[in-house]
Amino acid sequence: MAENAEEAAKPESKPKGKKRIHALDELRGIAVFCMVFYHAFYSIGIIFNFEFGIHLLNFFMPAEPYFAGLFIVISGISSNLSHSNMERGCKLFFIAYAVTIITYFVVGPTETIRFGILHMLSIAMIAFGLLRKVTAMIPMAVGLIVNILLFVLTLNLKSGYIGIPFLFTHYLPTEWYSSGYFFGLGLPGNDFISSDYFPLMPWLFLFFAGGFLGRLAANQKFPKFTYDKHIPFFAFIGRHALIIYLAHQPVIFGICYAVQTIMGLFQPAA
Repeated sequence: MAENAEEAAKPESKPKGKKRIHALDELRGIAVFCMVFYHAFYSIGIIFNFEFGIHLLNFFMPAEPYFAGLFIVISGISSNLSHSNMERGCKLFFIAYAVTIITYFVVGPTETIRFGILHMLSIAMIAFGLLRKVTAMIPMAVGLIVNILLFVLTLNLKSGYIGIPFLFTHYLPTEWYSSGYFFGLGLPGNDFISSDYFPLMPWLFLFFAGGFLGRLAANQKFPKFTYDKHIPFFAFIGRHALIIYLAHQPVIFGICYAVQTIMGLFQPAA
């Protein structure tokens, strides 16, 4: 498992003779840094019931889709720099479902990660690898615009409709949601629970938008400043994104559990 995680954690397989785009590492690092804090607030407030954690989570929650979206776009861009998307995707798929099993037994069914960002990214990588020859025939601008449009149109799919609020909406049949089998696509039933939920729609389209944009990266056509080092701390996090992502939750959980236990020892007996 550790060996697979280390391999899948590599954000890109850079061809020889091409410069590393350090800005991608740094932006990925910023996104992971923000996700670590978001999950810390979630654990502190929701799992361990510390009130200040709930306040921090509510304050930080509106920003969560943006740094998660940044991470997904960069993953799509980096897929153009790898020759092993299928292999990386398959490894990440097994890691993601290992996370599902672990969270089920550690924190219980109500906090299990049934289809989180790792699940979505693993399938996106596999799909990108399978469709690479097909997408290569689509002009970059067309692919980028179409995927952004599809992302916007399906952004509220889990709420029961496609479209743009206050402009036009189309509600989907409730039967699509009630079956309980299509939560991975973005059609969760009323009883579906996942403490981290990133369905394929809309997020797969954002990944593919990054994939089309990544053609510039593959051809060394990103702006010159993106190849320079700016913030080594975030670059380090970005280069070890998956390892940090997998490790931070057990660390946070352990700290919270220790604090809760210590506080319980000092509470007066009833």
